Amino acid sequence: MPDEVRYPIGEFHFVEPTVDLRRSLIRQFKKDPAELRKAVAGLSEKRLLTRYRDGGWTLAQVVHHIAESDANAYPRLKYALTEDSPVVMVAPQALWAEVADARSPAIELSLGMFESIRLRWAEAWESMAAEQYDRKWRHARFGEVGLDFLLQQYAWHSRHHTAQITSCRKRMGW
Repeated sequence: MPDEVRYPIGEFHFVEPTVDLRRSLIRQFKKDPAELRKAVAGLSEKRLLTRYRDGGWTLAQVVHHIAESDANAYPRLKYALTEDSPVVMVAPQALWAEVADARSPAIELSLGMFESIRLRWAEAWESMAAEQYDRKWRHARFGEVGLDFLLQQYAWHSRHHTAQITSCRKRMGW
């Protein structure tokens, strides 16, 4: 399978943070829910149950995953701001995607959940002092990382999955 189908915007890579990059990513956090809504606008249930690639999730599963992933990751920010190097749980996303609610073509609640969480995240990011971005937390896969990693990773994450949906639509001629 070509990487551009699975990773239409490329894989995640952390870059050295700057104040301007942080501001740009926070602005993006605020825009991402509208971009996701635009990506799924007008899709029928049948199309929402289409897999974005062979062996991949359905478009509906991708939408549910984006919301669930943000809901699971938002507390990482809170833990990192209030505890010293907390170890946070990592969701078994492949298993979560197979639960009945994540297989449903009814995506409106997940779209609303994603929007609400993103706006809370943006508010939290904007309220942080520069030194707070140096706070650390432990991820099971990546080890000890700072809050800039979280900001960059989740800014990439929603764009990545939204691009999977839009590139699927383009390939299918929808």
